[in-house]
Amino acid sequence: MDLIPELTWRGMYHDAMPGTAEHLATNAPITGYIGFDPTAASLHIGNLATIMLLVHLQRAGHRPVALVGGATGMIGDPSGKSAERNLLDEATLRRNQEGIRAQLEKFLDFSEGPTGALVVNNYDWFKDFGFLQFLREVGKHLTVNYMMAKDSVKRRIGTADADASDAPEQRAEGISYTEFSYQLLQGYDFVHLNKTLGCTLQMGASDQWGNITTGTELIRRLSSAEGREAKAYALTGQLITKADGTKYGKSETGTVWLDPTLTSPYQFYQFFYNAADVDAPRLIRVFTLLSEPEILALEAEHAQAPHLRVLQKALARDVTTRVHSAEATEAAIAASEVLFGKGDLAALQALDEATLLDVFAGVPHVHVLRSDLANLNAVSLLSDATLHKIFPSKGEAKKMIQAGGVSINREKVASPETLAAAMPLLAGKYLVVQKGKKNYFLVELM
Repeated sequence: MDLIPELTWRGMYHDAMPGTAEHLATNAPITGYIGFDPTAASLHIGNLATIMLLVHLQRAGHRPVALVGGATGMIGDPSGKSAERNLLDEATLRRNQEGIRAQLEKFLDFSEGPTGALVVNNYDWFKDFGFLQFLREVGKHLTVNYMMAKDSVKRRIGTADADASDAPEQRAEGISYTEFSYQLLQGYDFVHLNKTLGCTLQMGASDQWGNITTGTELIRRLSSAEGREAKAYALTGQLITKADGTKYGKSETGTVWLDPTLTSPYQFYQFFYNAADVDAPRLIRVFTLLSEPEILALEAEHAQAPHLRVLQKALARDVTTRVHSAEATEAAIAASEVLFGKGDLAALQALDEATLLDVFAGVPHVHVLRSDLANLNAVSLLSDATLHKIFPSKGEAKKMIQAGGVSINREKVASPETLAAAMPLLAGKYLVVQKGKKNYFLVELM
């Protein structure tokens, strides 16, 4: 597989330095790396697109290296930001790095061999690198003019004295020397990996072009000063955005994480399942390894009946399985069907409490005292006991029950006098009430 053509048809390719394609076409495996920011213990959907660059690099017969920025994470990348980052302590960064490594192992083959993946941490080579030594050996090789010409720096400096009448989110705070030095540190990462691992390629999202090319330039200048010639190339992928141009990677509840304790498999599956028709063709190319014929066939099938969401289902199933597991995906699909009335009592009882709450997160949540349950029949439970949030009166509750329009835990309420205490509880304390075809309520015993 040729890397650049593969990335191109998938819509993932953005730019590369001259000679990169020829370098990738050599018979021997090359080593390429991408840096990951360890400011959280988990990667997220935005990172996943970058991870896929490494996946395709390895599939093309090359060696992927994931650099976890333990040192640069203490500094903060000014790219795309308007304010200084809060700095994390070493212990927090180390915990975050371990979490990230565990996630990367789900995507890359770390077996021994010339294409086996590696994870490195730039703190390991920066921790004993003295400030004066760094200035003498590295800093003197790049001019301030060169560093200030980078877009990420110009944006921060150029707006530091913006009109005070601008809205706070439109005003930048300038850039500290700490963040200004970021590109020099990241550039040295490439130098170090070039010398120690023979790394000749750095990849990343398109907004990292300035930082990446600083690395290639630093390698060129340092190797020239040492009387040798070193190869260094850069390749960037497209930023993943929605059709309206906004960044892709957040849901209504915030960032979509790869860690199941931060974003449950159900929420993760739903995020992709709910992708807009206009976005799904691009997302399935970026986030899955399905071939072009497979994707074209899915798109043709989807076009025949868009309401069946064939494309979104294939996307959600594939990505959820690789990020979590096949078992987690099947549970997420089963949970999804529960909300659309396809599951029975057994399906509801199979959901753990966290997934149950995920599934019914958008429905009214009402509380009833557990001690009152023994004295309630169905009519009282659905009216007075739930403060008339389900039915405004006992009369309306009785009428709909008699008409067969009320279900509790997917079972029709047979009689208005059915005892609430006889109703099976979900996770020991919940009842799912369905009023008519589409109105759901989650009753929780307190």
